[in-house]
Amino acid sequence: MTATDKNATSTVSIDLNSDLGENVPDRVVSDDTAMLDLVSSANVSCGFHAGSPEGIRATLAAATRGGVVIGAHPGYDDYEGFGRRPLDVPAATLQAQVEYQIGALLGLTAAVGGSVAYVKPHGGLYNAIVRDEAQAKVVVDAVKAVDERLVFLGLAGSVANRVAAEAGLNVAAEAFADRSYNPDGSLVSRTEPNAVLHDPQAVAARVLRLVQTGQVEAIDGSLVDVDAQSICFHGDSQGSIDMARAARELLESSGVTIAAFAGAGR
Repeated sequence: MTATDKNATSTVSIDLNSDLGENVPDRVVSDDTAMLDLVSSANVSCGFHAGSPEGIRATLAAATRGGVVIGAHPGYDDYEGFGRRPLDVPAATLQAQVEYQIGALLGLTAAVGGSVAYVKPHGGLYNAIVRDEAQAKVVVDAVKAVDERLVFLGLAGSVANRVAAEAGLNVAAEAFADRSYNPDGSLVSRTEPNAVLHDPQAVAARVLRLVQTGQVEAIDGSLVDVDAQSICFHGDSQGSIDMARAARELLESSGVTIAAFAGAGR
């Protein structure tokens, strides 16, 4: 979150983001149109883990029309597993795959008159580089090789964010509205009970607390410090639109401004 002080008044702002562009006719996982009305940033699939070129292009066009800031959302080459499975990919292969995906999204976004402002890895790759410094370096190197002006968005407190900052990238930290946290600030594995949250009012209150206090309640009831500039609502989560809408309404009624953490792109 960010705060500004002008004439003795403090304005708190936060970015809301969602993973979009992941639909195909036989696997529709999100309502991109509805979510784009609620978030300020869109992490758009680059095609390896989900989505189709025409579907991704349509989401990019809608985001551009709506003034939603666009980020590339590259993942493992794992369409069958929705990019959420842990994979052991050789470094050279992974770097080329990430570069390829970012490049493809840059091209499609330019084709619809938009621009890409940041990169947020997806799923299994995102989770791996929370702790894996070697993979984090590969991903960061790929981002820098394509365009070092792209902001890197990763989990608050992660190894990936540290590696990206050390490499000279601008970095933004992310928290999750609809995921449970471990006491160490990591996300509870999706294989565990109650890893994904669904209650709109509970999620909204959780998000407001995070923005106002910088803390989130862990699965054991303890409080975890989380310094984040962006909060994610997974587009494919059950009830995602209701959760995002409830959170946005509560934030705005509490005086919080919804604003993208990154600029309009290149």
